[in-house]
Amino acid sequence: MTKSRDIAVNRRATYDYEILERVEAGLVLMSSEIKSIRDNRVNLSGAYAFPQNGELWLQNCHIAPYPSAVRDNHEPLRPRKLLLRKDQLRRLSETAKQKGYTIVPLKIYISGHYAKIQLGVGRGKKRFDKRRAVAERDRRREAREAERR
Repeated sequence: MTKSRDIAVNRRATYDYEILERVEAGLVLMSSEIKSIRDNRVNLSGAYAFPQNGELWLQNCHIAPYPSAVRDNHEPLRPRKLLLRKDQLRRLSETAKQKGYTIVPLKIYISGHYAKIQLGVGRGKKRFDKRRAVAERDRRREAREAERR
């Protein structure tokens, strides 16, 4: 069994979106990007995936430049191609074209020697849904504290 290690988690995505489906995808990266990922220099807030020309691209994911790569460093916010099976790609592309649905990255992690990303198909929550989620979380926390006493 390969060991996986979470690098970055997009906690805001589960707050802003109701996640309906989760999919694992690979990333096409440059050498300086994978080194920065291994150093935990990734920010997923505001990132999203979109289909273009039969491929899925990750946009707005910030991977900081690697300090030791002086000459061949990468652009921090460049679009990155995602690797998926054809049936997954087709299903995600059709879903992303529907109104109200988006593909958001949930977390980046290292699995074996490869960087993987977990994508979620999300439907945007309304303000009252967010308040309900916060109230539910608070109620669960109070119940746990009451059990401990």
